[in-house]
Amino acid sequence: MVNGAVIARLRADLEVEARRLGFVAFGIASAREDAERAARLDAWLDEGMHGSMTWMEARAHHRRSPQGLWPEAQSVIALGMSYAPSNDPLALAGQGKIGRISAYAQGADYHDVVKKALKALARWLVAEAAKRGLEETGVKVFTDTAPVMEKPLASAAGLGWQGKHSNMVSQSHGSWLLLGEIYTTLPIAPDAPGADHCGSCNACQTACPTDAFAAPYRLDARRCISYLTIEHKGPIPTEFRKALGNRIYGCDDCLAVCPWNKFASAAQANKAFLPRAELTAPRLAELLALDDTGFRKLFSGSPIKRIGRDRLVRNCLYAAGNSGVAGLVVQVAALIGDPDEAVADAARWALAELTPA
Repeated sequence: MVNGAVIARLRADLEVEARRLGFVAFGIASAREDAERAARLDAWLDEGMHGSMTWMEARAHHRRSPQGLWPEAQSVIALGMSYAPSNDPLALAGQGKIGRISAYAQGADYHDVVKKALKALARWLVAEAAKRGLEETGVKVFTDTAPVMEKPLASAAGLGWQGKHSNMVSQSHGSWLLLGEIYTTLPIAPDAPGADHCGSCNACQTACPTDAFAAPYRLDARRCISYLTIEHKGPIPTEFRKALGNRIYGCDDCLAVCPWNKFASAAQANKAFLPRAELTAPRLAELLALDDTGFRKLFSGSPIKRIGRDRLVRNCLYAAGNSGVAGLVVQVAALIGDPDEAVADAARWALAELTPA
C-alpha cells in the first residue's frame, strides 16, 4: 500500500528539484481521461482545424488522455520553463529588410533544453522514490514530440489556464511558458486546476492578422501564421501571403498583446532561450542567399532547423514581396528557377509584388 505521507513529502521535494533545474511552473494532474477535454479534441479534429497535421488525428486515441498513451500512468507532472523576452516581440513589424522570428525560436532549441531537464528530474524522482521505500516507479517524459495534450494538462495541473488564444496563460509568467510533462506510475494527489482569468479581454482575438480564431478559445490552425510558416508544406495560400508581413518563422502577435505579460519577467527566463544576435533581426537579403549547407550552419541548435532550407526561404520570399524594398529584387529573381516548386512559386509572387509594372 502506498504511504500517502511519503508521497506528499516526495511531491514537495520534487517541486524544489524542478525549480532548481530551471522550471518556473509546477503542478500535478491526474492521468485519467477527462471526458470534456477529450470531447473538445474530437470536435476540433472533426472540423479539420488541425490542417495537414495528420499525426494529431492518426494518434488521437493516444492524445485523448495520458492513460490512453500509457495505461500504467497514474499522475502527470506538468512543468513550464519561461522564455519571457526582454524586448517587444512586435517591435520589428513593418521593417521590410528584416525577417521576424518568434521569440521562443531565437535561442536554443527548446526540445533539447526542456527534455534534458525533464530527464534529470525523472531520474531524481525514480532514485528518491526508491530511497523512500516506494515500489519501483515508472516514468516517461514528453515535450512537444508525442501525442500529449500539453496545454490542457498544464491547465488541469494549475500552471495557469488556456487563454482565448488557446495557449497557456500564467498569472506569474504571462503567455511565455514552454511546457513539458512527466507521466508517472506514482499516485500523486492532483493540484486544483487553473482558473480562467481572461474575463472580457479580447486583445489576442483582434490582434490576429489572419482571423485564425473561429471563436474565443478555438484556433483554426489552417489560418494561423505559426502553422503556415512552420508546419504547412508547399505554397502558402494566396489569401494569407500579405498578412504574413515580415514574419518568417512563427507569429507572436496573439501572445504579445496579452495583458498578463506585464507580470512576466525576462529575468526568470531560462538563459538557454536568450536570443542569438544573428536571429534577433536577420536580414532578408542574407537569408534568401542560403543554400542547404548555409542554412544548417546558421540554424544549428535552433528549432528552426527542423523546417529545412526550402520552407524558410519560401517564407523569406513572402516577406520580401511584402517589404516594398526594391533592393531585394535581384535576390528574389535568382530564386525563380529554384528546384523546390514552393520556393519558385513564392519567388514569382514576390517579384510580381516588388515590380508590379
